[in-house]
Amino acid sequence: MTPADTGKIIKTLREERSWTQAELARRLCMTRNGVNSWEQGLSLPSLPMLVQLSYVFSVSSDYLLGLDHLKTIDVSGLNDKDVALLADLAVRLRGRPAE
Repeated sequence: MTPADTGKIIKTLREERSWTQAELARRLCMTRNGVNSWEQGLSLPSLPMLVQLSYVFSVSSDYLLGLDHLKTIDVSGLNDKDVALLADLAVRLRGRPAE
């Protein structure tokens, strides 16, 4: 894993949310240049910033670093029925029959 790989992941997550670099920077209380530096592979986020990115994007730090290829979503505010509905939808979107 290189800084460029992590930068691509951050950029992809940002673009999936239709956020600009400036918008992500505001959410992280930093400059747009810092976000741009990550996305260009010129630097890596610090450990505290990696934690913030994980929180902002609702993914694990392992995902951001390219060590884990599974994305996660926060379902803590949902009831069991809604969680089950999301799980079923995820299975269907992967093309596997629901069990």
